[in-house]
Amino acid sequence: MGLMGAGKSTVAGLLARTLGRPMRDSDADLQSRYGTTAATMAADVGPGELHAREALVLKEALAADPVPVIAAAASTVDDPDSRSLLAPAFVVFLDGPPAVLAERMRSSPHRPHFKPDLVEMLTEQRARRLPHFQEVADVTVDTSANTPEEIAGIVLARLGGEPGGQA
Repeated sequence: MGLMGAGKSTVAGLLARTLGRPMRDSDADLQSRYGTTAATMAADVGPGELHAREALVLKEALAADPVPVIAAAASTVDDPDSRSLLAPAFVVFLDGPPAVLAERMRSSPHRPHFKPDLVEMLTEQRARRLPHFQEVADVTVDTSANTPEEIAGIVLARLGGEPGGQA
């Protein structure tokens, strides 16, 4: 989990390959189910419906067998039902400075821009969602201080130990 641009898809892909598990990505699941990107959905049906759809694809991914590595949309942490569903899962919160994440977002047109100023948007989202991310996270990793490979290594090491730490 983490805000847009945190590296969820990249890290989840590395972990899925290493663990020999399937990977589910909210962006890909939305595209497959609805035939369009999250950015287009936000414009066409509004953020509320987009976020409901993101919660739905998370619920479906969590129920999959075998259990996949999931790159979940950040909005899912706002939903109390999604947070409850995440309780038994091992959750990684990929955190990072909004300015770094905003720069990464500029290269990905599939991500919705809810405000013209991406740094402001991500700063507000982080402030609002941080307590929820912290509630569900078993480990938190700063994505601006670690490469995706380093993050995967941290997560793999934590999977072998006790949850609840920070890197």
